[in-house]
Amino acid sequence: MPMDAHDIEAMIKAAIPDAEVTIRDLAGDGDHYAATVISESFRGKSRVQQHQIVYQSLRGQMGGVLHALALQTGVPGA
Repeated sequence: MPMDAHDIEAMIKAAIPDAEVTIRDLAGDGDHYAATVISESFRGKSRVQQHQIVYQSLRGQMGGVLHALALQTGVPGA
């Protein structure tokens, strides 16, 4: 069963409370999403570290219920 965009957003915000999260369904199938996550907590972290934080927030859903996620991360004002 595909994952809902609202569920993805909720999981990210639960782990990163200050995050501004935008989710787009790329294929209309509930399996391929793009996410933009902006958070002050990313400041000073590498892009890889930022992505790892987001993937950890999804609690193992990547590659299973959530097939693909194109991810962009950053800090406010950058």
